[in-house]
Amino acid sequence: MSSKIKYKISDIQNLKNSKTPFCTITVYDYASSLIINELNIPLVLVGDSASMVMFGYENTTRISVNELLFLTKAVSRGINRALIVADLPFMSYQPSNSLAVENAGRFIKEGRADAVKLEGGIEYIDRVENIVKAGIPVMGHIGLKPQSVLQESGYKIKGKTFESAKEIYRDAIALEKAGAFSVVLECVPVELADIITSKLKIPTIGIGAGAGCDGQIQVFHDLIGSFKKSSPKHAKKYLNIERSIAAAIENYIKDVRDRIFPNQSNYVTMHKNTLAELKKALENT
Repeated sequence: MSSKIKYKISDIQNLKNSKTPFCTITVYDYASSLIINELNIPLVLVGDSASMVMFGYENTTRISVNELLFLTKAVSRGINRALIVADLPFMSYQPSNSLAVENAGRFIKEGRADAVKLEGGIEYIDRVENIVKAGIPVMGHIGLKPQSVLQESGYKIKGKTFESAKEIYRDAIALEKAGAFSVVLECVPVELADIITSKLKIPTIGIGAGAGCDGQIQVFHDLIGSFKKSSPKHAKKYLNIERSIAAAIENYIKDVRDRIFPNQSNYVTMHKNTLAELKKALENT
């Protein structure tokens, strides 16, 4: 498809048939979105990982609908090509079907997202069905589910045992039947991800699930090395922008102290006649 045309759900689903894996990326702000909009990336996620990256919370359970909606609005202003998927935050869909549909609708109407994503498999199939029935596309998310961090006392890899792998497989099948247009597989064994990818008719998008998925997703800030701390196992730093930014600001501090900045190119001057007139007038005050 032309890179100038807005991606639709059907375009994302058709990527399942491509021999080349596609890239998706998680972004949270307008400036990052403008960069991504110039690249051939078919899908952008406004993820609840913004809870830690943008707001400094300790995990994804803390971010609210309004906080994530604020970021989704910003991203939607910078993206006119990629399909925009907004995460449904913790407790925005778990309590009831009606609340799930209401909050999903807010991300479509107010946030200008094209679809929503929610974590969970069979236990939340009715949420997926009801949101889809309301006319809102849904992306599934199974395997490691960050919103379950409190219940599971940390981030636990899923699918390494027979029972766990079978449960994730069943979740994937159930999500497809419920109408999900794609599914994220997070931190599951590569063999399991390959099996699920081969069985589903909808695209799988991997994060820490091997290269056999139909697509891959990474967080913008992880890719460019925004933080001094080490990257998650599933991520790769392609830049170390944190170090570059710190060095640039150190140079700024030094230039200010040495009166190198601002220089003549950074400020304006008065015409000498105007300045002379001003000084003369001020002498009499």
